[in-house]
Amino acid sequence: MCERMRVEVTEKTPQKLLTKASGFLKGYTHTLNPYIGCAFGCSYCYVRQSPVGLFRKQEWGTWVDVKKDVKEKLAKELRLLRKKEQPISIFMASSTDPYQPVEQKEEVTRTLLEVMAEEPPDFLFVQTRSPLVTRDIDLLKKLGDRVMVSITIETDREEVRKRFSPAAPPIPARMKALKALHEVGVPTQVAIAPALPFSKDFIFQLKGTVDRVCVDDFTGDGSGGKRTERLGIYEKYEDIEKGIWLDGNVQQEVLEKVREVFPEEQVVRSPEGFFPPITKQKIKK
Repeated sequence: MCERMRVEVTEKTPQKLLTKASGFLKGYTHTLNPYIGCAFGCSYCYVRQSPVGLFRKQEWGTWVDVKKDVKEKLAKELRLLRKKEQPISIFMASSTDPYQPVEQKEEVTRTLLEVMAEEPPDFLFVQTRSPLVTRDIDLLKKLGDRVMVSITIETDREEVRKRFSPAAPPIPARMKALKALHEVGVPTQVAIAPALPFSKDFIFQLKGTVDRVCVDDFTGDGSGGKRTERLGIYEKYEDIEKGIWLDGNVQQEVLEKVREVFPEEQVVRSPEGFFPPITKQKIKK
């Protein structure tokens, strides 16, 4: 079971849904956040140190704003972009988890996917750590190769998960979701991001359940690790873990472990692992 604190849920009616992408996500044309705030409240989440996380003066993970009246709004925005013959590549979501617990009831993310199934973008990247994403397999399949679902699985050790992100879904449930998506042909990625202490069997458990593996460490927080350091995350490591998982180039070391199990073409490091395919093609030229 996830260990969740009480979450304050309110409703907001946004003026716009699609936001022009920039910074870390500049490979996309837009970001799309079904919610503001995130009940998972992971201790290392970079959004804690962003304007979204700091503005409310409430602890990250204790509040969520539900975006209302999204169906017609998104359809209109997509049609307008198409009319202008502009490319549309969307990252969902940059500052929230689109499948956090409130989605079970509110179905904002599902509504957005229903719109995109009818008005498909050139590419949609869905980033989550929730097994609830499997509920929408029917819509994800309609998008075909225009979509990739990336599920964060930063460790295979539940005691580590509980130490760093106690309100996030259990690891076995995420593993099961990844396999379910992969088996029905939905393009999948596992994001070992950030890489937390895991067992020697972890990478082998992923074999055959995913199309691609992305590896990141705390330097992927958008500030080269400075945001993470301010959050006091390093104090959550046990003394025996620090020399292995904090010193040296953790990202490179984990990449090498992944490459022992997966072929080179299936292994990517951040930020490339979060780029849309069309952007990767341009970079290679």
